[in-house]
Amino acid sequence: MSEAKATAAGAPEAEREASWFRDELPSLLVAIGIALAIRTFVFQTFYVPSESMLPALLIGDHVFVNKFVYGAQIPGASWRLPAIREPERGEVVVFRFARGPDGNLYPPDADPNLPTDNFVKRLVAVPGDRIAFENGRLILNGEPAPLEKTSLTYSSEEDARRGIGPRDVWIETLGSCRHFVLDDPGYDPGQNVAEFSVPEGRYLFMGDNRDNSRDGRWAGTVPKSALAGPAGLNYWSWNWNGSWLSLLNPLTWWDNLTTKMRWGRMGSFVECFPDGETPELVGALIAE
Repeated sequence: MSEAKATAAGAPEAEREASWFRDELPSLLVAIGIALAIRTFVFQTFYVPSESMLPALLIGDHVFVNKFVYGAQIPGASWRLPAIREPERGEVVVFRFARGPDGNLYPPDADPNLPTDNFVKRLVAVPGDRIAFENGRLILNGEPAPLEKTSLTYSSEEDARRGIGPRDVWIETLGSCRHFVLDDPGYDPGQNVAEFSVPEGRYLFMGDNRDNSRDGRWAGTVPKSALAGPAGLNYWSWNWNGSWLSLLNPLTWWDNLTTKMRWGRMGSFVECFPDGETPELVGALIAE
């Protein structure tokens, strides 16, 4: 008798659970589908893992990538959605390089069997440009890219920990884009690149931290299919090299929120700056 009562009492609960799945599961599936579609065709998040784009991007910056601008790649297909515009010289872009078994970087179409990783660099040459790199200087279409010396020197957080001296800060102009580049006075620029023309449908990228960047000077150009999109909003930034899982420890919360977070960088955009303006380098160690 008691077992019968328990079964009868449990029936309404089972019915409610079944009703919840019938009512809510379609909405949940639609929400998941929308989220996947947004990530595939509209926005992607990217974590900055290296110092190659100092001072524009620091290790620990998290940025949104606007995938719809260049036309998002259709998964499993060789074609893209219609683009809003073509990639522009001077933009900071997330794209893919391939990694060889020798550890070197290659264009992702060099060998389809090689694994690829996402990188973020500045687009310095578009199809048809003539490009060279000589003695630490970018040569674009036969002319050195304009450089303006500033009174600033720059030392990253990692430099300070390793005891590395400051680097000179310059302003470089690529097309209509003015942006900072770094120069280490004690560094041999080394990798010169003889002039060549960028083929149709391909792009060349370099890091702003020119003396500390593995980029197109070694790996060459990449096809448009390798471009995810321009970097946009810097939505999160912290000086933290631990895992997200380690943050479950409450003992780390206060230190992370007070000394690890770069509050001043959150909500900023990765963009060029106007003529005559030298913006503040938020999150950097600067000396006049």
